[in-house]
Amino acid sequence: MIISRTPFRISFAGGGSDMPSFYRREIGAVVSTTIDKYMYIAIHPHFDKNKIQLKYSHTELVDAIQDIKHPIFREVLSHYNLTGVDLNSIADVPAGTGLGSSSSFTVGLLNVVKAYLNRAVSKERLAELACDVEMNKVGSPIGKQDQYAAAYGGLNFITFYGDESVNVEKIIMKPEVKKQLQDNLLMIYVGGKRSANELLKEQQEIMNSSVEFNIQKQMVQQAFHLKSALENNNIDDFGRYLHEGWLMKKSLMNGISNGYIDEIYERGIKAGAVGGKLLGAGGAGFILFYCPVEKQDLLQKSMQNLHEMKFGFDTGGSKIIYMQEDI
Repeated sequence: MIISRTPFRISFAGGGSDMPSFYRREIGAVVSTTIDKYMYIAIHPHFDKNKIQLKYSHTELVDAIQDIKHPIFREVLSHYNLTGVDLNSIADVPAGTGLGSSSSFTVGLLNVVKAYLNRAVSKERLAELACDVEMNKVGSPIGKQDQYAAAYGGLNFITFYGDESVNVEKIIMKPEVKKQLQDNLLMIYVGGKRSANELLKEQQEIMNSSVEFNIQKQMVQQAFHLKSALENNNIDDFGRYLHEGWLMKKSLMNGISNGYIDEIYERGIKAGAVGGKLLGAGGAGFILFYCPVEKQDLLQKSMQNLHEMKFGFDTGGSKIIYMQEDI
């Protein structure tokens, strides 16, 4: 048996500029970090070498790769013509909650399959393969930031270019300031579950509008400014960056927020949060708040009817955490 562990991510600034409809016209850029919530994928030989068994939110037992219903499993196993295996996935957080779970799944699956086939793979190549599977083979209307975040791990400034190249730059901070940043962040689960594909497809389409395209350009500039602030160990304006980015994101289109989410967000601001944003494409999942530690008791009391998910920063990216030698 071989097991991969791949982190989920939270995006701070520049989200949406990692989509082809934007970066093929202007350089895209995001600031994001991975967190210590993970996707685990295990692989081992199936008892019947002529069958494939998959266990995720459903269980599939098939005779041929083309019979697999799960599109990412099907495309990855087809690419490597891999049969006679049993694959299991387990996640710390449900899908559809804005933490890039789909791409963490794809990166983790590719990593564990590569290890099963005794093939080395770099973090860069792992991210490239995941993008190809999700965007080209499956045809999901998504961007590239989640795959690179999951593969590399850590706090990064990621840029996207029209020639399809991607650059991942680690943001280096003083450890004590980075710890303070982590401690000042809270994640509140607002519930719901949505498919990001519908919102992202609409976001691709609205990039044809000069107004929305210019808003996205402002979000990219914000990512550059936030990178500079963090590298200078300045987190004083971090909450303001989140708040301004959230307002810009909401202005792009309907469906990113709703009355319920807005009410929770405003409740958090009144309770002491400096800023925040809904993570992911929108509509459901987690609100990330930036709130100084000394004010967090009040914020937590204001959110006592909701679930707070404790988390820390991850630094390692996708890893093989277990490998049985005699598979």
